[in-house]
Amino acid sequence: MRPNLAARLGVWSAHHRKTAILGWLLFVVLATTIGGASGMVTASDDEMGVGDSGRAATILQDAGVEEPAGELVMVSSKSADGWRDAASDLSKALTATGETREMQAPLPSENGKDALLRFEMKGASDDAADRVQPVLDAVQKAKDEGAGKGISVYQFGDASSEKHLSDLLSDDLTRAEFTAVPLALGILLVAFGAVVAALLPVGLALTACVAAFGLLSLASHQLHLFETTYSVMFLMGLAVGVDYCLFYLRRERDERAAGRDAETALRIAAATSGRAVLVSGLTVMVAMAGMFLSGLLLFKGFAVATILVVCVAMLGSVTVLPALLSALGDRIDAGRIPFLNRKGKKGAHASGGIAGKLLRPVLAKPKLFAVGSAVLLLALAAPALGMKTEQLGLEKQFGSDAPLSVSFREITEEFPGGPAPAQVVVKTDDADGIESKQMRDALAAVVRDAGKGAELTVHKSAGVAQIDVPLPGDGSDAKSKEALGELRDEVVPAAFDGLAADAYVGGDLASSEDFSDQLSKGIVPVFAFIAAVTFLLMLFSFRSVVIAVTSIALNLLSVGAAYGVMTAVFQHGWGAELIGSEQVGAIENWMPLFVLVVLFGLSMDYHVFVVSRISEARDRGLDNRAAIREGITRTAGAVTGAAVIMVAVFAVFGTLSMQDMQQMGVGLGVAVLLDATVVRMVLLPSLMTLLGERNWRTPGWLSWLPEISHGEPVAPEQSAPRPVPSATM
Repeated sequence: MRPNLAARLGVWSAHHRKTAILGWLLFVVLATTIGGASGMVTASDDEMGVGDSGRAATILQDAGVEEPAGELVMVSSKSADGWRDAASDLSKALTATGETREMQAPLPSENGKDALLRFEMKGASDDAADRVQPVLDAVQKAKDEGAGKGISVYQFGDASSEKHLSDLLSDDLTRAEFTAVPLALGILLVAFGAVVAALLPVGLALTACVAAFGLLSLASHQLHLFETTYSVMFLMGLAVGVDYCLFYLRRERDERAAGRDAETALRIAAATSGRAVLVSGLTVMVAMAGMFLSGLLLFKGFAVATILVVCVAMLGSVTVLPALLSALGDRIDAGRIPFLNRKGKKGAHASGGIAGKLLRPVLAKPKLFAVGSAVLLLALAAPALGMKTEQLGLEKQFGSDAPLSVSFREITEEFPGGPAPAQVVVKTDDADGIESKQMRDALAAVVRDAGKGAELTVHKSAGVAQIDVPLPGDGSDAKSKEALGELRDEVVPAAFDGLAADAYVGGDLASSEDFSDQLSKGIVPVFAFIAAVTFLLMLFSFRSVVIAVTSIALNLLSVGAAYGVMTAVFQHGWGAELIGSEQVGAIENWMPLFVLVVLFGLSMDYHVFVVSRISEARDRGLDNRAAIREGITRTAGAVTGAAVIMVAVFAVFGTLSMQDMQQMGVGLGVAVLLDATVVRMVLLPSLMTLLGERNWRTPGWLSWLPEISHGEPVAPEQSAPRPVPSATM
């Protein structure tokens, strides 16, 4: 039988070890060096926009209107007008920094106990966060001096919040890297009981991440990226890279434990697990490509990042890994750890004993366990029926007790709409049109109807006018949304009806609403694409419509359960304090689509690996039930180890500071845990047992599909495999 691509790659790598290993190292070094030299290009706020808010931002950008980074500082006192001296001193200190402009006179609150200082940062808004530190120092000094006099000082603005966000992301990513890697290494030490065997998957995954980082930096010059993209890439790269190596290494060790010689064991691992890695990696990459259909730059960046890191990790697993295994030989077990390196007869690494015991009742009563596991997953998914999504503001991202969140809340309560006003942008065909009587009347009508605090700015040379409109509420609540809707649906259309002008409403809340609308439109084509790709790949791999359909159904159950847990924890606050989080009342609006795509891709790791092993057993002549038993028990160790590592990596992100990182970590971690336990160990075998031979039936109209063997024939003179040892992992 002609060996498959993975087998040919594995054999070639084993016979050309130096070429494969040095080639991999050269690739990693070149990708890292070139990518580092080119630097990463991040997307501006204008590029992230969609809908009317995106059009408003584009008009201002095309007109050369630089949106300055605005800052607000509120000085509060216990008595009316008690803030005056402190506010005056602070205004002088802020001006003395040389970084501010357009310092306005203090704006008193209705009760007279608070005053709002409004100013802008000098220079371009894109790099204002890099220059805001002197301003922060001046505000902190005023806060310290006023503490003993009953004076409180709060600051919130574009530059200060952006700096806080950048610093937090940097700290979080560093913490994730220094926590996730030792965690993965520790889990592999327990799984393999040997230092070298544990270091190999982690080392290969890290080099894959490093190379992918360099490639992503190059790609960012064509497709600008969001700052969170690198965190997503590291999370995916470490989890997938370790998983692929673990599957491959487990199979090689199992074959050695069954009495194969080193070369035969490696060839079988390449032909079976190597093939599963290729199919799984291809499925993940194509599934990730579905994010391009979302129409959102954020998801396009996620797609590029995940495709790159999965591709690099997959190629490393089927090329340099066989070369390393061939070079190491039995030294793969070097650095054995007492009490962890459990061995059976003649050095066989035990595998599948616990899984066999757990599987016995599942196969004995498949209907009971199929219904029970499905009910459990549906119950976990139930809270998702009431899921609410929004683009969480920075004040929610940081937590209610964070200084920036406190400042936002205090300023908003006294001066509603100040930190996040809506913005009406009007564009005429020529400069004279913006100053015509009809246009002046229309702009005045918007300012009048918008209420107190609306400010008009006209850019005559560009034929553009903009009106900043403070919104009631906290900038994202129902009151703010109602005011935005009225502005968009009534005030603006009525004012500019019949005029030759384009008028759009932008701002933070408008951007959030437009982003959510685009997501709701994009999720259908993205899901349809992913479902179709999954179906076709499973169909071509296993020549079975039943397996293709059930793979989609099982993935949907995992995704639904993840949605339900995310909604319960972060929207309703059930158990949020256990992970150091809190109830925020909504899910980050990009999270559901992201979790759907990632889980559909990642779950194929387990599905392809397990079903391939079941199919392999069936190709050897076992009946359906016996094939299921052997496939599940023989993959239990690898699936369990891979799942524990993935859950551990995702759990690290669930403990970070940013709310969206927490939601992503919890959602993906719970889904992977359920997928590897309830779905793969209970629902999948019980469902396949109930379906019987229908699992493998190929309809006549699909008889043209090529027959693909999932195993590797062993020559008669080679020793036969021993029975599966009865022990744990």
